[in-house]
Amino acid sequence: MWITPEEVLLANALWVSERANPYFILQRRKGHGRGGGITGLLVGTLDVVLDSSARVAPYRILHQTGESQIFWNIACGSSRKEITEHWEWLETNLLQTLSIFDNDDDITTFVKGKIQGIIAEENKSGKPQEDEDPGKFREAELKMRKLFGMPEEEKLVNYYPCSYWKGRVPRQGWIYLSVNHLCFYSFLLGKEVSLVVQWTDVTQLDKNATLVFPESIRVSTRDTEHFFSMFLNINETFKLMEQLANIAMRQLLDNESFAADRSLPKPCKTLKNVSALKRDLDARAKNERYRALFRLTQDERLDGHTDCTLWTPFAKMHVVGQMFVSNNYICFASREEDLCQLIIPLREVTIVEKADSSSVLPSPLSISTKNKMTFLFANLKDRDFLVQRISDFLQRTPDRPCSLSSQSENPSPSTPPSLPPSPPVLGLGEMPQNQHYSPSLPTAKKGLLQIYQQDVPEELGPKVTNMTVTTRAATREKMKEESWNIHFFEFGRGVCMYRTSKTRELVLNGIPESLRGELWLLFSGAQNEMATHPGYYGSLVEQAMGKCTLATEEIERDLHRSMPEHHAFQNEMGIAALRRVLTAYAYRNPSIGYCQAMNIVTSVLLLYCTEEEAFWLLVALCERMLPDYYNTRVVGALVDQGVFEELTRECLPLLYEHMQDLGVISTISLSWFLTLFLSVMPFDSAVLLVDCFFYEGIKVIFQVALAVLHANMDQLLSCSDEGEAMTILGRYLDNVVNKQTVSPPIPHLHALLTSGNNPPPEIDVFELIKASYEKFGSLRADVIEQMRFKQRLKVIQSLEDTAKRSVVRAIMTESAFTIEELEELYVLFKAKHIMSCYWGASSTAAERHDPSLPYLEQYRIDCGQFIQLFSALAPWSCGLHTNTLSSRLFRLLDQNKDSLINFKEFVTGLSGMYHGDMTEKLKLLYKLHLPPALCPEEAESALEATQFFTDDDTPQGEELKEAGDASAAGDTDERKEEKPKDYKYYLRMWAKEKEPKKESIKDLPRMNQEQFIEMCKTLYNMFSEDPMEQELYHGIATVASLLLRIGEVGKKFTNNGNKKTEAQLPSAVDALQPEREDSSGEGGSGQSLVSKALAEAQLETPPPTAPGSDEEAKDDTSVSSYSVVSAGSLQCEDIADDTVLIGCMSGDAVDRRRGSAPDADWSISFEQVLASFLTETSLVDYFEKKHDIQSKIMACKSLRVVERQTSTSSDHDFSLNAH
Repeated sequence: MWITPEEVLLANALWVSERANPYFILQRRKGHGRGGGITGLLVGTLDVVLDSSARVAPYRILHQTGESQIFWNIACGSSRKEITEHWEWLETNLLQTLSIFDNDDDITTFVKGKIQGIIAEENKSGKPQEDEDPGKFREAELKMRKLFGMPEEEKLVNYYPCSYWKGRVPRQGWIYLSVNHLCFYSFLLGKEVSLVVQWTDVTQLDKNATLVFPESIRVSTRDTEHFFSMFLNINETFKLMEQLANIAMRQLLDNESFAADRSLPKPCKTLKNVSALKRDLDARAKNERYRALFRLTQDERLDGHTDCTLWTPFAKMHVVGQMFVSNNYICFASREEDLCQLIIPLREVTIVEKADSSSVLPSPLSISTKNKMTFLFANLKDRDFLVQRISDFLQRTPDRPCSLSSQSENPSPSTPPSLPPSPPVLGLGEMPQNQHYSPSLPTAKKGLLQIYQQDVPEELGPKVTNMTVTTRAATREKMKEESWNIHFFEFGRGVCMYRTSKTRELVLNGIPESLRGELWLLFSGAQNEMATHPGYYGSLVEQAMGKCTLATEEIERDLHRSMPEHHAFQNEMGIAALRRVLTAYAYRNPSIGYCQAMNIVTSVLLLYCTEEEAFWLLVALCERMLPDYYNTRVVGALVDQGVFEELTRECLPLLYEHMQDLGVISTISLSWFLTLFLSVMPFDSAVLLVDCFFYEGIKVIFQVALAVLHANMDQLLSCSDEGEAMTILGRYLDNVVNKQTVSPPIPHLHALLTSGNNPPPEIDVFELIKASYEKFGSLRADVIEQMRFKQRLKVIQSLEDTAKRSVVRAIMTESAFTIEELEELYVLFKAKHIMSCYWGASSTAAERHDPSLPYLEQYRIDCGQFIQLFSALAPWSCGLHTNTLSSRLFRLLDQNKDSLINFKEFVTGLSGMYHGDMTEKLKLLYKLHLPPALCPEEAESALEATQFFTDDDTPQGEELKEAGDASAAGDTDERKEEKPKDYKYYLRMWAKEKEPKKESIKDLPRMNQEQFIEMCKTLYNMFSEDPMEQELYHGIATVASLLLRIGEVGKKFTNNGNKKTEAQLPSAVDALQPEREDSSGEGGSGQSLVSKALAEAQLETPPPTAPGSDEEAKDDTSVSSYSVVSAGSLQCEDIADDTVLIGCMSGDAVDRRRGSAPDADWSISFEQVLASFLTETSLVDYFEKKHDIQSKIMACKSLRVVERQTSTSSDHDFSLNAH
């Protein structure tokens, strides 16, 4: 590329001049390209160690005038092709112009101005592309692609100098971190080290410091470990590695490729050596931390943050912290944790104004909201810019409150204004038809608990015996409500409330039932999402209800299992509300759909919230607060289970060792996390944990789980088996009670079953929560996220291993491959599937991947990927014909015609080639030359497929193709038309379809003449690289002649004497026989007349041999891949009396043959093919020979999963070097 002219004092240091003229010199860097000797070796080493090849391109063009010792670097290039284009442009456009100038200084000034003009034009025309990455970084990316054979779709994120420990020796080089791969390259004094690791193969990523590896990063895969050390900034490198590995795990989980964020704001100044992808990933990491800190939605993007102070009226002081501004929110977090946190939605902001500065309050900013609250920020560094950004975002924020109220009152125009009031239980019955949700529903206005408590005086009043306890609990509840009202008065109410340590204390003391729904919405962030999506839930319910899916079937099955002991779910009103919420969410997020445990959590949400509020709380839970918990493989819960085990090892080491021996931790903790203790603890107690969870997040669940283990440590240490430990923990949790509840007691079913004669003492849930904070309150959310990352690698890779074992078990009985071979094949097959995630394909991997399918069906590959695998693994090597053969095999295996095959179909095709006997292999070869394998056109068009058989009016071709089975099938069809069959008949037919079909050789259709010629072409290609090439050609020539005669004889019986012209038989024979060699040993025309014969038979002709190719280098008497042995070398008995050899044919015969087509009545059966092959020992030996797939697998793995692309400059380099 053209570069701004730079002075160069030493033009020949480390450079070699290759071209020169009076004004310009083209130079190549020593150590790049061929030769170079010791100097080139040293320069190559320096280029790797110092990264000078990334800073200085291997080619450059210098400008020099006269006797001047100063050179100007005006162009550089990463390849000879690129630099040559620049050189040719200079010679064509500037040389004549420069010869006019008399003064050298004028020449230099003109050249510099011209180059700068070219650069300006390029920047103007392609600015988005050119300015995306800095030039030096683009050079490094080109170097990475060249070193590791990566395609252009593979994007480099960053690269760092480091040492790779190969054994005990550190190799200094450069580590390249791309979106999908970790690569390392080192070249020291002639010794090269190259390493490529896919992020999807990484099982563990650690940063540690040991005596052997000082402050190193360990990258573990299933097979090996790699150590990297001596980083300039190890923390930055490790964080980037974590991000990229996390993206790879997401690919394995969701099968979605990485998509760069195109809406990132451009940097204010160009960052040196920082790519757009690196900025993207940094921004993603900041966004994730920002969203997690303030519980914001996934589409919220942080625009920037700045240090400031916030005036807190409740404490009468300025709190130091940071202000965060995003597209919809202004947030504040104090530097001291839990001192103060604030979230201001821009939809609530009315005024943003700059107040007067003073020495006490420098650069203040006042923000007022619609609920009459004013927030005062100060000590802002760039207040004017901040105000401008906030103003820009405010202009884009619609004025929502007005539209929100109007839309929430009438979400659907079909809602009748005069819907008659109805009792709670009959609310659904009064709704109009084809409408499932209405704002007038009881559950759309109140939570189920509030509706249920309206009936308490009538139903439960006479049953209450201990009025003193009830009154005391009610008094406590009133006191809690009053405490919260005081808090609201001091700290504000709603989304703009100040959140302080006082807020946490109130939450830990229990949220009053009347405020529970409101505060859950506030703390989880669901209130913001609900406010910005008015009417969304109602429309979603109308779209989702009535659709029958796997999720809706599972929901119906679990509806009556959701808190059956609670009165609210013992009638249709509660069940219907639960059905609507779960169905709407399954429709919103089909990747999750429905998972067991969602019904339990949602039923609790519905007790305290309206349907719409419960829906948005469920969204917050599934998509933000408990990520991946409720997908098909409950990955999130398994990850947190692993985190819990790690925390147990750190906090309770003695108990951890004992529990690991019993295997209890993994058994007990899954249900604790999936249902937030709601399924294992009495409802009134567990709901207090849910209060804390919505405020604190998942750390509360970890704290309480550790506190439960700690409280039972002595008993658990004395346990001898898993069952005893489970009983101890189960009975403990059953007796965790909430003595402050005002609701009537709800019996816990598990407690009723396990109470026994002497129930254990009751445990106050408030004491349990207090103990969890005292003993394990030091847990931090960021530490938990770090532990989650490590466990996510283990869990997802473990699930992938489980999937592999399941697939192998499913097909091992149907394949002759060993378990180890099947596992290796599965890895290669899956790598091809995942590669479509990386670099695109005809259909996206997400479309091919359905996690709800059995493991066997989850990964599928298309024809292009199958061809690559077949070429690398198949034992039948057919040279240039390999792609054609593999395409036919793909069409044969693709039984459902969706242009994709799964692993079982893939193994079926390979297994026949490797482990079948001669009959099985020949049968496969035979079927590869019949429709639908032969060509897609024949499979798609019946007319084209039958044109080979239509010489007379009778449809005899179809009878030939079906080999006599058509008549039996026709009888069956006639019987089907006579009377409909009952279900037993179809069950029998279905059973026959399901049982493995053992295809006999009699079931195979007959082969016509053109298909037979195609099969012979395949055999010639297959034998061309075999050591027994001559014997095999001789054998196939004999067999081909025999089969041609057999087909000719059979034609006479088929047509009842209706003979064709005799010229057609020589035509077919000629296609298989070479021209007779003359006495001088030269092959006639130089190319076998097979090509001519095939062209006359209207078949595809083989390509002519290129001059100077390897075929021509063979001995003239050898046989090309499309020819057979010469007629003179055949035995006399091999040639029938009526066979006309090509060398003996007259001109008339040739002329007659030119217009002839393949014989439509000629056909042979598979039995005849098999019998003919058995007459030739060489062919029998070839097809009976066993092949070892392990060597093919190892060769395929050694090529790496990355597909190398041929550099466009390589041929150009060769041609130039040849001059």
